[in-house]
Amino acid sequence: MTELKEIKIKAGLLSMIRLNSTLFWLLVAIIMALSFYFLRTILLPFVIGIAIAYFLDPVVDKLEERNWNRSLATLFTLFVFLALVIFLVFLLVPVLTNQLKNFAQFLPIVKAKLQLIIDAIAGILNNKVDAKILDIPASGLVKWSTKMLSGVIDGGAAIADLLSLLLITPLVAFYLLRDWDLIVKKVYDWFPIRHKDTLREQLNEIDKTLAAFVRGQGTVCLILASYYAITLTVAGLEFGVIIGVFAGLISFIPFVGAIFGGLLSIGLAYLQFEVWTNIIIIAGIFMLGQILEGYILTPKFIGEAVGLHPVWVIFSLLAGGALFGFLGVLLALPMAAIVGVLFRFCIDCYKTSSYYNGSSEEN
Repeated sequence: MTELKEIKIKAGLLSMIRLNSTLFWLLVAIIMALSFYFLRTILLPFVIGIAIAYFLDPVVDKLEERNWNRSLATLFTLFVFLALVIFLVFLLVPVLTNQLKNFAQFLPIVKAKLQLIIDAIAGILNNKVDAKILDIPASGLVKWSTKMLSGVIDGGAAIADLLSLLLITPLVAFYLLRDWDLIVKKVYDWFPIRHKDTLREQLNEIDKTLAAFVRGQGTVCLILASYYAITLTVAGLEFGVIIGVFAGLISFIPFVGAIFGGLLSIGLAYLQFEVWTNIIIIAGIFMLGQILEGYILTPKFIGEAVGLHPVWVIFSLLAGGALFGFLGVLLALPMAAIVGVLFRFCIDCYKTSSYYNGSSEEN
């Protein structure tokens, strides 16, 4: 009887410890979520700095293996990265500005041709369509533009955010990149000894998945953006740079970049060329882009490491944007990847438990 009581007491204490541990981690998760929500307006420079540090850490590690000082390797890598970004900005901004100006001049032509198409369809259907169906009052357009711009630069907040982004992000990236290995080691030291191996294994899996997204998918998007922008411009399509860059950058959403960019490009090609040969060439560019992405870029830079369903990706983007705005969109895919890894781990634990297999007493 005494031994039975001791066993029951130990079992009760173990259950309480497990319950307290669960409540502790649940409380930590709630506090982190609330902190993130209330501090979301100032987190953007830090999030981008963390992403840059994570993206460039393998480069710094390679330099360190070649007997570079960690601080010097960090400074050199960050300098080259920022110089490349500034070069691309100065290279692309004039082109994008010029194409946006041309697009504004091209809109009346688009409107007139669309009206002809609508009139033709109306003639076939024997329906009367208002000839001014596409007319947009200039005053309304001006009011809408003014309202949008005033919302963007309200109170000089946009300028302050831009300055903080330009000043704080490089500093955050530098210090995190310099101390990245030390931070990782310190985090590992905080793990409970009993679960250290399991936690380390899951963190390695998360790192593998995030690397596929942040490094692999980012590289794929940049390559596709360059490919679409160059090929569409060479094909003679107006606004090819804008459409190509946008289609490439949103390629992290499966099929969306190619479908959106393809439909928009084919529509503009039809309005611009009115020759089927040019339209077929534009369509072929996006078909070749899909082949390039599916059979060469994705297997090489991403592989099977991500394991996220396209529906989960789209839901994560919408949920992140709805909850936290632009910052939520930036963090949606990394968080979705982390949740996916943890969910698969929970499923594996469940399949090895008695709840799934049945207890020995039932058998």
